Amino acid sequence: MSLIEVKNLVKVYGKGESEFVALKGISLAVEQGESVAIVGKSGSGKSTLMHILALLDKPTSGNVILEGKDVTGIQEKKINDIRNHTFGFVFQQFFMNSKDTVLENVMLPLKIAGVPVKERKRRAMDVLREVDLESKAMNKANDISGGQKQRVCVARALLNHPQIIFADEPTGNLDSHTSEVVENLLFNLNRTQNITLIIVTHDEDLAANCNRQIRMKDGMIVEEN
Repeated sequence: MSLIEVKNLVKVYGKGESEFVALKGISLAVEQGESVAIVGKSGSGKSTLMHILALLDKPTSGNVILEGKDVTGIQEKKINDIRNHTFGFVFQQFFMNSKDTVLENVMLPLKIAGVPVKERKRRAMDVLREVDLESKAMNKANDISGGQKQRVCVARALLNHPQIIFADEPTGNLDSHTSEVVENLLFNLNRTQNITLIIVTHDEDLAANCNRQIRMKDGMIVEEN
């Protein structure tokens, strides 16, 4: 049984003359512990596919199956629960409150979830330790580098021990050295904790480090290797 699978996914935006078919019948399965790169030019449908896999968007037709269960049409509350407990997210934009500390930014999902202060601090410090940023916990987010901010985002993604980390252009805003640090961190988590990585990227070097590359063009998968 695959960890996550999509069958015959179609995604249509707009109607009539403005209609745009972003995905044209995509089928794909990802196994537990895999690292998968989804690559393609802008407009190829790769980010749309990731958003549907991550339950951030719904398909026009087709099915999303998570651990053998069809989750395509389930209630929003259940979708939120799945995202909070099963998925972690690392985006090109850091989505951090610059006036809060690193620790406060990492703790935010636990604060929203109503976890007691002592527990959320302990868990946040644990994941900051994993990304080697424990010493920056009390720094304002505005006062750390871009690479450190992305590592904070990885820490935040790890808070709930996710089965899958979805990373959308995770090195897009970083220089080559810092990109390598973040890449090594993600792939180390994949190897040591068996976390599945699904990465959308333009970066061929990053894609080559994944177990599998899925190439998209015009809303279709044109190559898998």
